[in-house]
Amino acid sequence: MTSSPSTSLRYDVLTIRRPGLSRDVPSGDPSLQWVANSATLISGEHEAVLVDTFLTEPQARTLADWVEASGKRLKAIYITHGHGDHFFGIRTLRERFPDAKAYAVADVVEAMRRQSAPDMLDGFWRKLFPGEISKTLEVADVLQTPELELEGHRLIPIDAGHTDMSRSTCLHVPSIGLIVGGDVVYNGIHCYLGETTRESRQHWIETLDRLKKLEPKAVIAGHKIPENSDDPGIIDETQLYLRDFNRIELETTTARELFDAMLALYPHRANPGSLWGAAKVAKGA
Repeated sequence: MTSSPSTSLRYDVLTIRRPGLSRDVPSGDPSLQWVANSATLISGEHEAVLVDTFLTEPQARTLADWVEASGKRLKAIYITHGHGDHFFGIRTLRERFPDAKAYAVADVVEAMRRQSAPDMLDGFWRKLFPGEISKTLEVADVLQTPELELEGHRLIPIDAGHTDMSRSTCLHVPSIGLIVGGDVVYNGIHCYLGETTRESRQHWIETLDRLKKLEPKAVIAGHKIPENSDDPGIIDETQLYLRDFNRIELETTTARELFDAMLALYPHRANPGSLWGAAKVAKGA
C-alpha cells in the first residue's frame, strides 16, 4: 500500500556519449556520428530510484559515482527495455549498491536474457566494444507489482508495446508530471528502427499519442543530445520522424535513397548510423 508522500520528488539526468552501432555510414556530418544514452535518478528526501544504466563498464562506474554523489540510498533500478545499452551496467551498479534490486516487466526480462546470450553478447556487443563490457552481467528481476513506490509516490510502468524493439516500457511519475521514456521517445538523435516494420511504427505513433494524453511536464528520452531540454515536445518530434520514415520508405527504391531523403530532412540529428541501419533493413539491403 502506498503511503502519503511527505516530500516532493525531483529528477536528475546523466547523459554519456559513445560510438554508434552502425559504423559504415555512407554520408553525413562526421561530427554527429555518435549516440548518447541517458540514465535518470528520481529522488525523494532519503531514497532514490534509477531508471536504466549504461552499456560499458567505465560508463557504469561513472553512473555509480554520480548516484553516490546524490547522497540518496538507491532503492531500486528500473529497466525500461531489453537492449543491452540500457541494462549491461546493472552488475556494476549493484556491486556499489547491493541493497538496490533491479526490476523490469516480464517480457523485458526475457529480452534481457536474449541480449545476454553468447550469440548477442559475444557475437555482437563485445565485437563492437571490445574489453569494455562487464565480464559478468545481470538481468533484472520480474516486477511483481503494478508499480514502484518511492517515499509515498507512485512510479508507474507504461506498456508501450513494440517501439524500437518488440516490448518497451516508460516510467510515469504523476506527482511531478514526469515520463522517463526509454527508447519510446528520442531527442535530437536518429531513432533506432532496425527492429521495426511500417505497421509497428504506426503502433509506435499511437503509443506516443497515449503519452501525450498524460500531459507530462517533462519527458526524458533514452537517447538524447546531452544539452537538449526534456521538453514534452519531443513526443511530437518523434511522431513526425516516424511518419516521415514511413512516407519516404514508400517513395524510395533503395536503402541509399531512403537514407539520403531522411538525412535531408534531419541533417542535425546525431547518430546517422542508426538511420543507415534502418534504411538497409527497410529495403532488404
